[in-house]
Amino acid sequence: MFREILAQDAARIQQQFGLILGDLDDLDVTRAMIYATQGGKGLRGFLVLESARLHDIGTDRAIWPATGIEALHAYSLVHDDLPCMDDDDLRRGRPTVHVKWDQATAVLAGDALQTLAFELCTRAELGGGDVRADLALSLARASGAQGMVLGQALDIAAETADAPLGLADITRLQEGKTGALIEWSACAGARLAQADTAPLRQYARALGLAFQIADDILDVEGDAEKAGKRLQKDAAAGKATFVSLLGLEAAKRRAADLVDQACAALDGYGTGAETLKDAARFVIARDS
Repeated sequence: MFREILAQDAARIQQQFGLILGDLDDLDVTRAMIYATQGGKGLRGFLVLESARLHDIGTDRAIWPATGIEALHAYSLVHDDLPCMDDDDLRRGRPTVHVKWDQATAVLAGDALQTLAFELCTRAELGGGDVRADLALSLARASGAQGMVLGQALDIAAETADAPLGLADITRLQEGKTGALIEWSACAGARLAQADTAPLRQYARALGLAFQIADDILDVEGDAEKAGKRLQKDAAAGKATFVSLLGLEAAKRRAADLVDQACAALDGYGTGAETLKDAARFVIARDS
């Protein structure tokens, strides 16, 4: 059931991208934006839509921030793949944006997707100005130097550090790089409803860390064709990961414990949170 809902939500978001990006001028930068938003599981957008459903917020409202967070995530991947960052030539089983076009187009497409994210999170359809301001402010904090960008900066700094990062360092890094946007996504429904975000924040923090540990595990024992990207890069670069620090089996146990914590955080919502609990179980069972 969860996989069906995830696929349906991804299709809704893809349709929304089609409507939004279809109105832009037919230029390389627009084509690159469309390309960058295609494929992927749409987990962050699903978390927005599902947390909205949990608070009786309709999809017609929640689709805007759901599409917005996927735009911001796409921007982060486009920039992350650049030669000055992770230097990847494959993403979601296809050439990365700078490989298909060029670096300038990739930078501009990423910039445009980032600003689009904030436009979509401040649409009049979302309600009063206080709701829209809260979504925009929280997204700025989650995506910038207090969140995702901080995590990426720490990751880059680690490449030239005198000593490998320890477990606490890796945890802090990933709470920014991966966890911050997941946390924002899971809390978006509560923000739309102007409800308490604390249970969903607790859920998301455990979920985000489990997601990253699962990524580290996939980097070691995953299938590159299924993953749609190069694997075993971290080991080749000598970077510390949850697997290198904990060992493979201990990392799997840690991820499973975090999923249990994520599910427990939602107990107060009753049966309405079952799909979100299934999402937590999915992140450590996925193969891509």
